[in-house]
Amino acid sequence: MRFVKILERVLIAIPIMLGVAIIVFMFMRLTPGDPVDLMMGDSGSVTQEEEEALREEFNLDKPLYVQMGYFLSGMARGDLGNSFTRRQPVADIIWQTLPATIELALAATVLALLIAMPIGIISAVRQYSVLDRVAMGGSFLGISMPNFWLGIVLILIFAVKLKMFPVAGRIDYGMELHYTTGFYVIDSILTGNWPAFVSSVKHLFLPAVTLGAAMAAIVARVIRSSMLEVLRQDYVILARAKGLNEFRVVVKHALRNALIPTVTVVGIQIGVLLGGNMIVETVFGWPGLGRLAVDAIFSRDYPLVQGVVMIYALTYVIANLVVDVLYTYINPKISL
Repeated sequence: MRFVKILERVLIAIPIMLGVAIIVFMFMRLTPGDPVDLMMGDSGSVTQEEEEALREEFNLDKPLYVQMGYFLSGMARGDLGNSFTRRQPVADIIWQTLPATIELALAATVLALLIAMPIGIISAVRQYSVLDRVAMGGSFLGISMPNFWLGIVLILIFAVKLKMFPVAGRIDYGMELHYTTGFYVIDSILTGNWPAFVSSVKHLFLPAVTLGAAMAAIVARVIRSSMLEVLRQDYVILARAKGLNEFRVVVKHALRNALIPTVTVVGIQIGVLLGGNMIVETVFGWPGLGRLAVDAIFSRDYPLVQGVVMIYALTYVIANLVVDVLYTYINPKISL
């Protein structure tokens, strides 16, 4: 029964993805700037015949509805087309850069949860204490700070001034690493390359903190709010009246029931981290999907932008589906 419900959700996602594909196709065509002119540059030696040949190669000489037909039919086959500027299949380019984005998003999520979970729980248990007020004030600060500003400040303090962390990239230049999974931290552990492990962690730390700061602030506030509501329930009061250990009451009886709204927020935030990290990746020179999308937008590389946006849309769909499935495990009374 659960499998059927999941299948229904997957089928519902198909028209959503189709709508996203049509919207991104049309908006890219409405964006000012001609990709052929940008590729040719200001060189006066380019002939009209060369421009026409390039337009024909990229099907830009066709009507919009024909170009859209090519795009949608290719996407149905799993073919996202070829990049205008890189002259490579878009799927291959995305596959090469996707591990960097996933690694950064996972690191940011882990850091955010390690900070937010204990802060949210302790703030709820010790409501209106000094710790609670400081933690909630810090969460307001984390939500309010733009990530591009926070990233620049962290670079100025920890990279430029203190020289504790590198400014950009994923690993020190010239350092050898055998690539297995594409995740530098994991690959360095699998190969026992500890200098590469230290280097990759140092490169990962600042962008992960920048990306995870807002998520940590949001999750901490949601956990606190949910815990406060649950801690006032009769079954929690009864558990305390029975003389159960406070840690057991909080973790076993209160936290599990408070996780439902938290899981929702975490799922949405993971989608945000994977799909909304363009600014952070650009600030830190992180070679992931976000930076790839920014470069593709500036060069009017239509197929590459369309492919990246489709991956972002798919990420949100999968994240929401996973959250819905987790609901049924956290609270069996909830069905898909």
